[in-house]
Amino acid sequence: MSTKTMPTTMEVSLPDPEAARTEEAGAATSGRSWYFAFFFISGFCSILYELIWLRLAMAQFGVTTAMVSIVISSFMAGLGIGSWAAGHLLRKYARRLTSPPLHLYAMAELFIGCSAVVVPLELLTGRLVLEHVGNSLSLSSTGYYIAAGIWLACSLVPWCACMGATIPLGMFAIRSDKRLESRRSFSFLYLANVLGAVAGALIPLLFIEVFGFTVTLRFGMVLNLAVCGTALWVAGKQAPQADSSDQAEPDATDKPSLTARQMFGNSTLWLLFATGLTSMGMEVVWTREYAVFLGNLVYSFAIILGVYLAAMFIGSSVYRFWSRRHSNEGALVWLFVWLAALIPLLTADSRLRMLPWWLRVPLGIAAFSGLLGFLTPRLVDRFSEGDPDRAGIGYAVNVAGCILGPLAAGFILLPHLDERHALTVLALPWLLIALWFALFPAGSLERFTAHRAVALIVILFASCGLIFTTQGYVQQISGEQVRRDSTATVVAAGQGRWKRLYVNGVSMTYLTPITKLMVTMPLAFLDRPPQNALVICFGMGTTHRSALSWGIDSTVVDLVPSVPALFWYYHADASQVLKSPHSHVVVDDGRRFLERTVDQYDVIVIDPPPPVEAAGSSLLYSREFYFAAKKRLRPDGILQQWYPGGDLATTAAITRALKESFPYVRAFISIEGMGVHYFASRRPIPVRSAAELAQRTPPSAASDLVEWGPFPTAEQQFAVMLKREVSVDWLISADINAPAMQDDRPVNEYYLLRATGARLHWRWLETCPETVSLWLSRVFDGMSPSGRS
Repeated sequence: MSTKTMPTTMEVSLPDPEAARTEEAGAATSGRSWYFAFFFISGFCSILYELIWLRLAMAQFGVTTAMVSIVISSFMAGLGIGSWAAGHLLRKYARRLTSPPLHLYAMAELFIGCSAVVVPLELLTGRLVLEHVGNSLSLSSTGYYIAAGIWLACSLVPWCACMGATIPLGMFAIRSDKRLESRRSFSFLYLANVLGAVAGALIPLLFIEVFGFTVTLRFGMVLNLAVCGTALWVAGKQAPQADSSDQAEPDATDKPSLTARQMFGNSTLWLLFATGLTSMGMEVVWTREYAVFLGNLVYSFAIILGVYLAAMFIGSSVYRFWSRRHSNEGALVWLFVWLAALIPLLTADSRLRMLPWWLRVPLGIAAFSGLLGFLTPRLVDRFSEGDPDRAGIGYAVNVAGCILGPLAAGFILLPHLDERHALTVLALPWLLIALWFALFPAGSLERFTAHRAVALIVILFASCGLIFTTQGYVQQISGEQVRRDSTATVVAAGQGRWKRLYVNGVSMTYLTPITKLMVTMPLAFLDRPPQNALVICFGMGTTHRSALSWGIDSTVVDLVPSVPALFWYYHADASQVLKSPHSHVVVDDGRRFLERTVDQYDVIVIDPPPPVEAAGSSLLYSREFYFAAKKRLRPDGILQQWYPGGDLATTAAITRALKESFPYVRAFISIEGMGVHYFASRRPIPVRSAAELAQRTPPSAASDLVEWGPFPTAEQQFAVMLKREVSVDWLISADINAPAMQDDRPVNEYYLLRATGARLHWRWLETCPETVSLWLSRVFDGMSPSGRS
């Protein structure tokens, strides 16, 4: 029989407080790392979805300012609603929760991942429904916008609400973990989210170039699902809570909910509203202001967005460090916000020639963005003190400002003020706020001292210098005529044949016989007298004017209202031309007009805005667009596609799209030796001599054709063009690996890897059978909407 040995005093192991603290610190660090990773990926995916959904909506409903505003407003409204609703529901039902709080966050990420597949289907369905209902009910343009806006809101807001809910849900999970500090949890998650958004503004552009929109969305979905699965795993490893009521800190949970009156009178919420209003409004102004240096490319907006978010991240990082020892930011910070908001007036002044284009945006907007990155999480932390409900309210108020900012800038300020004055108006609230805090400080530490008075005077003098001594690009174009609207700032300048058209500072076109041949040559190829023509993109109105010289109906469509308003500047007979009963000018997106009209045309002329890489221009080169145009051509009608020239891949992609869309395609190098005229039809395009083409051209049209030379007769003009015919297959051979231009593969707009030579290193991703691209395509085959052709 064995005797049980009793432990002596020396044998009893006592807990080591230092080891326990070390283990707890390690667990806290690990927990913070997981949350940082979650919200980094979440921020990355949110920007990825926003960029691609906006582009998909443009393809389905039109590239109009109103439509873009609807998409962005729906996206931001969803974020605000989700943030507020999640915080409100957590306050109401948190104590009843029996599962780990991190499970709620995981479910939100799951729903966000599902949106990558569902939203494209919703957008495609919406276009088909509106196309059917609109044609049957003869919806007006306003009615179409209303119907499309409702559909877009219903499609985007629920999914974006899940994105907005992630921060309150993450804060709730952090507050439920006693090892983690929660009073500044919003700024911690905000920091990770913004850093992910920086990556999301740049990296998806490379994926889109290689894989297209659909596969890039699937990549985002895989990331969301990975976050969901990992969050569930992390929640399973956490020690279970004995009582769900212990998951909330008493000081946070016991705070009474704010009434509407309290929220309306809370100065912190008004400051949060102002940060959203001015920052997003200024993004619209910056896009126009820097277009003269960056161009109208997808990378232009990416640069502005990337710098803005990177500076926000730096500002948020500084706040996290600063807030460990400080609690009062000081009144001078608000004065610096006012001054920093005006710096773009200087960096966008083209007279500052020593400043390279690639430095203008960082130097112009980084200071303002960094200050807002410091102040926004500071304000939310101060308002919420770790309470998810209050953080949701604060973030929702900030998002409300983000919704109104672009609308105010795009539809109120920019149509009536130049970019410089619009920027000053948006910055003005910060001057008023700064003066209030400087003149009426709170607390003895914030007395109006002599040093503060000197700083105030210096900053005011510096801001006056920025406002009154700088110039925008419009002021530096001599003899200009300026028109402004919600879509663009349009400038007509020059004399005689040197007249030019500028849209947002980018040169669009000049007086050239190329624009006359765009319509005259296909009309002369027809086997019968033409009845009408459709011109997409007004430009200087030359093509529309040449079509009318045939004595036929001509309809011209342009997206920018101010462009047709300057027709008189380029042609002395403009008023007479516009008064003709045969002339029809429509302000609309050209593709949307094609898909909604029921008219049939003999010739459709497409003259997309230059350069060929312009953002959104692929929607006028894609197979889906040609399918829509083909339905509006008469059986023997001819589509003329103008291609100003680009890299080899773009040339091959556009040519392949035309050849796959029409059985008969011919191509001619322009009369000035640059660019290509494509003629496409469902029936063979007759082979005619220059004399036959000239004979079929009415005298008035022949006279119009040779108005600017370079040859004195129409026959000579046609003869030169016929000698410049090139093989369509030869153009495709420029890059045999380039896919046909599609809505999902905008080859012309996304070219960075090709331009830098890095594209060759990515080629294996498209050819290797074990690539991620092919695997994703197989896994999700059939889950994306098919092409419309």
